[in-house]
Amino acid sequence: MITVNPDGKIMVRRCLVTLRPFRLFVLGIGFFSLCFLMTSLGGQFSARRLGDSPFTIRTEVLGGPESRGVLRKMSDLLELMVKRMDTLARLENGSELHRAAGDQHFAVDRFPPGAGLMERIQAIAQNVSEIAVKVDQILRHSLLLHSKVSEGRRDQCEAPSDPKFPDCSGKVEWMRARWTSDPCYAFFGVDGTECSFLIYLSEVEWFCPPLPWRNQTAAQMAPKPLPKVQAVFRSNLSHLLELMGSGKESLIFMKKRTKRLTAQWVLAAQRLARKLGSVWRDQKQILVHIGFLTEESGDVFSPRVLKGGPLGEMVQWADILATLYILGHGLRITVSLKELQSNLGVPPGRGNCPLTMPLPFDLIYTDYHGLQQMKQHMGLSFKKYRCRIRVIDTFGTEPAYNHEEYATLHGYRTNWGYWNLNPKQFMTMFPHTPDNSFMGFVSEELNETEKQLIKGSKASNMAVVYGKEASIWKGKEKFLGILNKYMEIHGTVYYESQRPPEVPAFVKNHGLLPQPEFQQLLRKAKLFIGFGFPYEGPAPLEAIANGCVFLQSRFSPPHSSLNHEFFRGKPTSREVFSQHPYAENFIGKPHVWTVDYNNSEEFEAAIKAIMRTQVDPYLPYEYTCEGMLERIHAYIQHQDFCAAPGPAPPGARAPLSPFVLAPNATHLEWTQNASFAPGAWPPAHSLRAWLATAGRACTDACLDHGLICEPSFFPFLNSQDAFQKLQVPCDSTESEMNHLYPAFAQPGHECFLQKEPLLFSCAGSSTKYHRLCPCRDFRKGQVALCQDCL
Repeated sequence: MITVNPDGKIMVRRCLVTLRPFRLFVLGIGFFSLCFLMTSLGGQFSARRLGDSPFTIRTEVLGGPESRGVLRKMSDLLELMVKRMDTLARLENGSELHRAAGDQHFAVDRFPPGAGLMERIQAIAQNVSEIAVKVDQILRHSLLLHSKVSEGRRDQCEAPSDPKFPDCSGKVEWMRARWTSDPCYAFFGVDGTECSFLIYLSEVEWFCPPLPWRNQTAAQMAPKPLPKVQAVFRSNLSHLLELMGSGKESLIFMKKRTKRLTAQWVLAAQRLARKLGSVWRDQKQILVHIGFLTEESGDVFSPRVLKGGPLGEMVQWADILATLYILGHGLRITVSLKELQSNLGVPPGRGNCPLTMPLPFDLIYTDYHGLQQMKQHMGLSFKKYRCRIRVIDTFGTEPAYNHEEYATLHGYRTNWGYWNLNPKQFMTMFPHTPDNSFMGFVSEELNETEKQLIKGSKASNMAVVYGKEASIWKGKEKFLGILNKYMEIHGTVYYESQRPPEVPAFVKNHGLLPQPEFQQLLRKAKLFIGFGFPYEGPAPLEAIANGCVFLQSRFSPPHSSLNHEFFRGKPTSREVFSQHPYAENFIGKPHVWTVDYNNSEEFEAAIKAIMRTQVDPYLPYEYTCEGMLERIHAYIQHQDFCAAPGPAPPGARAPLSPFVLAPNATHLEWTQNASFAPGAWPPAHSLRAWLATAGRACTDACLDHGLICEPSFFPFLNSQDAFQKLQVPCDSTESEMNHLYPAFAQPGHECFLQKEPLLFSCAGSSTKYHRLCPCRDFRKGQVALCQDCL
């Protein structure tokens, strides 16, 4: 309250003199009024849903009566301000003469010269009042529209009972209780109202039916697929090196490898282009996320690159990147979680909501770490798009471990399994698990001139030990002592200052060598010897390619997750009978010798025999640059786990059986004129079906006949017809979830069919069952592809 008395006049006059910008105070009144208006109506503008106009007023947040009450209060406030400013104006006018001489610098003013203070205040008040009237009109119009549709919408903002959406009501209940648990729900417009729940659950997620009063145009207009573009082989890898980035020792190692192999990649691409001729190749948009290199996963590899740590994974990833790029596909590479989220379109929050946009990638290559990161941040989109993912998995994942429910019920659950992917989406370093796809890597290929030079420069008594970490040498003194009687032993064990005590004094240790120098060492050596670890690395193939004989230990009993710590927890029951099973089974003598190291006589006899043996450098075609390009090209163009048709019910018969019994009555063959499954890949006519002996896995049963087990053919055999054609006496037929089915049980003459397609498995055996096994042929040097797979 301002009192007008002599002392008060003096106080006000002093304020007017001291706080000279009194007229700015007048402007402040207007600004205050506008702020008060916006603050009072703030709820109207702040809780907009995604897609609303920024000028849309949400009357359901603040009702009409409350809004009109705010406007009335604002009008009363303006009237009170006018009365009090009238008193101030009289004081101002009375003091004009006294301040005219001293305050001439106020003559230049933004207001008209003849305007009095009262008129100015009234003008501001009038402008604010007009704004208030307009806002009131908008509110009245909005309330009118709202009253017309509110009755129709009230029922429609209740969870509908639609049998096509059985989870809708449960999801609405969950949203009521938990919608504030993740900011991503508010990002998509959820504000705690029933309507916002249903809009989110029907338009962002897909648990509820679309609301009839919502504009469905945007939801119905799915983005049009981009026109197909032909992939063109690339020969310049400089842009790939830029995409790979830098800053990590692992990335530096990968880039050096790619640079060193560039010439071989280019020549291989030219050869494959001639082989494929005019075959159309779709260009794919591909995201490569190397999860084990992210800081969130610990990135344990990068610090060990320069200390003798395992390089096999980085060798493989470098070759994968080169393959995808040279084949001509669009490539995006991420090695951090932030980059992954940005490329996928992850909304802000804790990862419970779907992506903000359709996935822009046809394929995603990652590892188990990256797979876990995507599941945590993609919400429901992970389930929608997981068919596009390819998981680089060194040791493989068997179907029994991949199926979450089955693995949990039958003791196959591990830290790395239970993803419910198609087992072919897992891609291994070696072709040891036909249930998975064989990705592989490449070894440097020698030309004929280099091969002749190596043959002439080999030292017949020089051996190189496979093992860069000192721990691998521990306890191997006995073997090394025998070997030292016949050969000069070289090692490449990492050390910082002092020689590792595990390495005997008679060993010439070169320390950790760069890859080119290591290659030169192998080109001089006669023998490359392994001590049982590491398993299935790239080094033995590199040694064989450089003209070495590889000597390794036979494991008895075989190593597996049941008896060896290294394999414990890995999603496979595979038994490993040697350090490098691929070298033993697919290459063999004279290049590979596998002996019992516990038998000193056998070990010493093998060394003597190797010294007398002459071998040429040898590299399997599937581990050449061309072999890898050919294999990955076939996968990208033919493997489609998103558009695969749903499985037929177990036991369902095809209209016309595609099988005939072979002339020798031992197996089934595909009928030559059968038109069944014309789009199958591998082509179904390569199928050969055998009934395995009891206790034999399909992987081994097919190899016994010089063939490869092909799990994609299991659905063709999952019927009574297949057993009948093989003349198997089925007294009863049952359908169950079991990774060994389809199979025949001799006791009781029972036949069993597979109930769950994800459990079709080449791996696994039981003495109780004769498994029905689908086999196929394969290209020479390329076991991943059948004869007609290109």
